[in-house]
Amino acid sequence: MWGLMLGMFVAILAGTVVSNALPRIVAELKGSQSIFAWIVTAELLAMTATVPLWGKLADLYSRKLLIQASLSLFVVGSLIAGFSQNVEMLIVSRVVQGLGAGGVTALATIVMAAMIPPRELGKYSGMFGAVFGVGTVAGPLIGGVLVDTSWLGWRWCFFIGIPFTLAAIYMLQRTLRLPVVRNEKTKIDYLGAFLIVSGVSTLLIWSSLAGQKFEWVSGWTAGLVSLGVLLLVAAVRVEATAHDPIVPLSIFRNRTVSLTTIASALVGIAMFGGTVFLSQYFQLSLGKTPTQAGLLGLPLIFGLLISSTVAGQLITKFGRWKAFLVAGGVFMVGGMLLLSTITAQTTVFMVSVHMFVLGVGVGLMMQNLVLAAQNDVPAKDLGATTSTLTFFRSLGGAIGVSALGAVLASKVSSLAAERFGTTAGGENAVPDISVLPPEIKAVVAEIYATATAEIFLVGAPFAVLALLAVAFIKEKPLKETSGDDRLAAEMAAGH
Repeated sequence: MWGLMLGMFVAILAGTVVSNALPRIVAELKGSQSIFAWIVTAELLAMTATVPLWGKLADLYSRKLLIQASLSLFVVGSLIAGFSQNVEMLIVSRVVQGLGAGGVTALATIVMAAMIPPRELGKYSGMFGAVFGVGTVAGPLIGGVLVDTSWLGWRWCFFIGIPFTLAAIYMLQRTLRLPVVRNEKTKIDYLGAFLIVSGVSTLLIWSSLAGQKFEWVSGWTAGLVSLGVLLLVAAVRVEATAHDPIVPLSIFRNRTVSLTTIASALVGIAMFGGTVFLSQYFQLSLGKTPTQAGLLGLPLIFGLLISSTVAGQLITKFGRWKAFLVAGGVFMVGGMLLLSTITAQTTVFMVSVHMFVLGVGVGLMMQNLVLAAQNDVPAKDLGATTSTLTFFRSLGGAIGVSALGAVLASKVSSLAAERFGTTAGGENAVPDISVLPPEIKAVVAEIYATATAEIFLVGAPFAVLALLAVAFIKEKPLKETSGDDRLAAEMAAGH
């Protein structure tokens, strides 16, 4: 468990350590506001696309070897990122990191479900939620300190995770003992994987560029949206007839799986899309340093940490889980609406309260959605169900960052044109706040505060839909046997 949690910590760290460094990185590498979102989106997209593939590979090969391989990919991606000379190289490195993160995210949950009964999983899910919280806390703080330390700099945001990754590989080598259950009938549906990745990527590229490179209503929009939809329709047709699909459509006949999948995607949109731009708000609107921005992110993480850990312990003790999901939905809606009211004059205390509320909501929902789904499917579908939920949560995150990033960039551009008669730096470049004169700095602060508040308002309806989805999930008693034991019983019964 410690080896798995260390691996998960590394995956979370890579996503969060750059958050406070991004304004400095983008400014130094001369990137634009849309590039800002893509540095985050590239990793999320690669992670999203490969999660189902890692889940399938777990049916064919050693789960221990696969999770070590995914961590090794992570090391390679971190090295490329640390030595990046331009934004293109940085984005490529983030894709490689995403490939590794996809493996860690999918396989850690699959391995955990194989070892531990659902009745006990609540406690361990809470621990994983705590690791998520610690990784998210440590990332921005470490990133901020590294950026503010002149003899280190932002490149160490990527190098810092390498020792943790190597430690996780070593620990898993020494301690993880799992039987290799090979299903020789399992085949990788490469065509389905290609169509899913292509369709999602096309729509993400459209949402990232619309309003920047071309108008929302234009020929480019029609072409890219049509192509993306056609590819996804083709993917559904392939998945419906494939011998062993990447995303088995049959699992969606289970009402719990369908509803938890929808809720996971919506949580991803609200969580990733809403929170990834807060660091930019702290630095550009409130005038904080990267280190201070990291500290200001703590309330959200404390909310997540407390709610995830406490809920996990209570679920294991009482065996009831639905009330925590519904409460999480309510808190998440409240947090998004509160954050939609922020301005350049909002006090740090008030922003902290709003963030804590959102953190409590995310902590109550994220891991418990996986628990609810794993409890309600046959053991043979555990891998597919787990990777499908993780896939849709990551997909929601990638769409959220890309689409809400485009909304933010478009709003910043229009407000800058309104105030300055120009987009202030061409292609909506992220300004270096430290070199601006005071009167310009005040206007830029207001522009970014207004734009950031708007993306939370746009994200709030997705949180409402997540609440509605969990409200319709039927609560079922938690099973008392582990995934591997259930699978052995199912195979003995001839299922």
